[in-house]
Amino acid sequence: MHINHSLSKSLGQKTLKTKTRIAATKISNNNNSAAPSAITSDTITKYLINISAMSKSTAFRYRLRLGNFDRFVYKVYETNVDNLMQKIKKCSTDPYDVLSNFIAYLQDNNNISTLTLKQWVITAKNFLEYHDVDISPRKFKLKVKFPKVVKKEKQALDKEDIIEIINACSDIRLKTYVMLVAATGLRASEALSIRLCDVNPDADPVKVFIRGEYTKTKVDRFVYLTDEAAKQLKIWIQYKYRTRRVCLPDKNREGRTITDYRTPIKNDTDLIFSVYETENHVPNIQWIYNDLNNHFGKMLDRIGKGSKEYVGGNGKHRPITFHSFRRYVKTTISDLGYQDYSEWFISHSGSTYWRKKESEKAELFKKIEPYLTYLDYTTLERKGADVQTKVDVLEVENNMLRQRDATNSDAIANLSDQVMKLMVEVKEMKTQK
Repeated sequence: MHINHSLSKSLGQKTLKTKTRIAATKISNNNNSAAPSAITSDTITKYLINISAMSKSTAFRYRLRLGNFDRFVYKVYETNVDNLMQKIKKCSTDPYDVLSNFIAYLQDNNNISTLTLKQWVITAKNFLEYHDVDISPRKFKLKVKFPKVVKKEKQALDKEDIIEIINACSDIRLKTYVMLVAATGLRASEALSIRLCDVNPDADPVKVFIRGEYTKTKVDRFVYLTDEAAKQLKIWIQYKYRTRRVCLPDKNREGRTITDYRTPIKNDTDLIFSVYETENHVPNIQWIYNDLNNHFGKMLDRIGKGSKEYVGGNGKHRPITFHSFRRYVKTTISDLGYQDYSEWFISHSGSTYWRKKESEKAELFKKIEPYLTYLDYTTLERKGADVQTKVDVLEVENNMLRQRDATNSDAIANLSDQVMKLMVEVKEMKTQK
């Protein structure tokens, strides 16, 4: 009896896995599916509200992941998440089998990387644990198997690559944004969250304040701008708020238009990289990012650097992203010998003992500024000439020291000869006595 029960349980699991594969295969072709397009589960909604209190952006990502889990449960188990949760708590359904089947579902129905798949399953696991489903870490490791994550080498950029990319940006907004992240190492969302009032052009060097709401560490911070980036930012702001000619529909004559000249109203709270902002419409940073990223990808394709064969084998990512500039800034500053400063500059925790006054941080930035300047050749040549002048002065001083050292050596040799002569004379006088 025990053998038959075990056999039937095993067959039931195999049948469920087969059903998972079939359901996953049919989804992409079944446009008239009755599966819910929006999350209707109360348990998922409750979980998302809890996550939203911590971070709205995290809750947004979790909603996308749990939306897939919701559709998976409907397709494979032919029920909703709330009912499945009750079955798991009554021990009629194994949560480890549910997560394993979710992996099979994602592999067959989603063109995602292995790392993304793992994150989605972990989110589903955390969701079950939040609702008092006991999942043993040991059993989870033994029963739920993930495909191996293939780690790819991150493509490194050099200064010539960045110069080529900046010069290829035909859109002034994209050019300004790329130049900003390439000079500061800001994260994509941090750079997009900058408002007009966050820029302090009177500081030396120019400072940009980053609000803690948009930093990864949730801590306010600031970054310095190179002269080149500050000038480009000023050019973009002037261009954004320029007076332009617009065509409007003529209310008096249907089908006709009238021409008018408009100047956008400048508010200190305007996002620098937003292009449409009114009192009734506050732009979403994610939308701005999607727009800039789309233009950035097309620009990379145009110059032959947009191949998608690099990451994860799924063709969804490019080897060069906005984050590539952050890696370049960190590497450049570290190679100059300022390891702790590089950690502070890109907002990493770094050493808890490294502390500098703001004036000292500004002085360090001026030393590395030429290495984060890309198109301002006049400034580079001037600073290069200054460095060469310092080298020439040091060389002259070195030659003077060498000559002084040679003179001192000759004087010492002469004194040594005189001492020897005196010693000989003293010895002769002692002999005569």
